[in-house]
Formats: sequence, C-alpha cells, structure tokens
Amino acid sequence: MSPTELVIVALAGVLAGAINALVGSGTLITFPTLVAFGVAPVSATMSNAIGLVAGGFSSAWGYRRELRGQWGRLRWQIPASLGGALVGCWLLLHLPETVFGAVVPVLLVLALLLVVFQPRINAWVRARSSDEAAQAGGEGHLGRGRLLLLVVGTFLVGIYGGYFTAAQGILLMGLTGALLHDDLQRLNAAKNVLTLVVNIVAALTYTIVAPDRIHWDVVVVIAIGSTIGGWLGARYGRRLKPGPLRAVIVVVGLIGLVRLLMS
Repeated sequence: MSPTELVIVALAGVLAGAINALVGSGTLITFPTLVAFGVAPVSATMSNAIGLVAGGFSSAWGYRRELRGQWGRLRWQIPASLGGALVGCWLLLHLPETVFGAVVPVLLVLALLLVVFQPRINAWVRARSSDEAAQAGGEGHLGRGRLLLLVVGTFLVGIYGGYFTAAQGILLMGLTGALLHDDLQRLNAAKNVLTLVVNIVAALTYTIVAPDRIHWDVVVVIAIGSTIGGWLGARYGRRLKPGPLRAVIVVVGLIGLVRLLMS
C-alpha cells in the first residue's frame, strides 16, 4: 500500500474510532476503504479488527464513569461476548473465502440499514429508559428470564462481531434497549466494553492463527488513527450531530459495497 493510501487509511481510522465510541459502526468506514485499495475482504476484516482494538480501549476509557454500577450484568455479558467472538473467528478462518465473499455484501447491507434506522432504535431505547432505573444502575430490574435473553443475545452478537465486526455496536444497543431500563449513555458505555472484548478476541485469534494474512502496516495506521478518534469521540462526541456521521458511514459503506460486488 502506498504512503498516500496509508494516510487515507489512518484518517479513516480516526473517523472509525470516533464513530465506534458514539454509535458503533466504524468498521463501515475502514473496511470499505481497505477493500477499495485492493485488500482482500478476509484480510481487510482481520487487519481492521486488530487495528481497532486500540481505539476500543480509548473509547471505553472515555466512558468509564458511565460504567459504574453495571458490572453486575457485565460479568455475565463479557463471557458471552468472548465465547461468541471465538465462534465467529472460527467461522471466518474455516469457511471458504467464497462464502465470506457472498455473505459480506448481505452483512454490509444489514449494517447500513442499521445505521440508517439507528435514530429510531435510539428513540425506542430512550422511550424505555427510566430515570429511576438509571440512578439504581438498572441492576434490580433484571429478572432471570431477561438476564438469560441478554446473555444469549450478547453471545449471538459476539458471533456476528467475530465474523464481521461492522455495526455490532448498534445490534448491542438494540438488544440492551429491548431488555434493560437504563440511560442511553450508560448502555453505550457497556456497548463499548463488549465490542472491545470481541475485537480483542478476534485480534489475538487472527494474530496467532493467520499472521500471514494480516497487513501489519494497515494495522499500525488504523491503531494510531482509531486511538485518536476513540478519545475524541468519547470526549467531544456528545456535542456532535449524528446525522452527518451517519451520512458519511452510508456513503463510504455503499462505495465499499459496490467495490465488493464488482471484484
């Protein structure tokens, strides 16, 4: 990859890190960018997942205050995300690349639709939120049945994230919004932790099992860019209007989709 292309990838990493901190679909920026520059889809997925780990740490740290009082349920969700990510990574590494090439356009369309309809998802989450539950941390309002659904749903999202990381955060926001009565920013903080777990599992798996399929120059520039973007998103992102961000995601995602279909 040329120096100019690496600079563009780094800038995409900054934007992806910020978007991941806020809405959880930054892969729809970096993945299509890599594909547009000729990186094979599976290699792009692996390199992107490893590079975004650093940004995941910075965004999770930026939302650390909102994590207070949530560890009672996260101690169940984190193992579910870890197990699901392992299954997703196994699928990516063992299924033929032709399967990935056929499935990814469908997943990209699904992810883009989630981005488009995210305002409705967030509005629905807000409608279900309870100020009293937010003050109590939402822990006392979660029965065994809903806890089981939460863990199973988190596991399934982990599989999706381990196989194809795009928009897993939005899926988690929809899941937790359906089952929990809590503040939106607190749910977003938990989402940042769970997606970070999935990306760490994916990064370690790909590094150990398939290091030859990873573009390490891409990993480095995405890591640097996403770290900066994750910090900026956590610190200043609440002031930004989400509409322009969603427009950028959709445009870049559509470019990547066209590139995939033409390759």
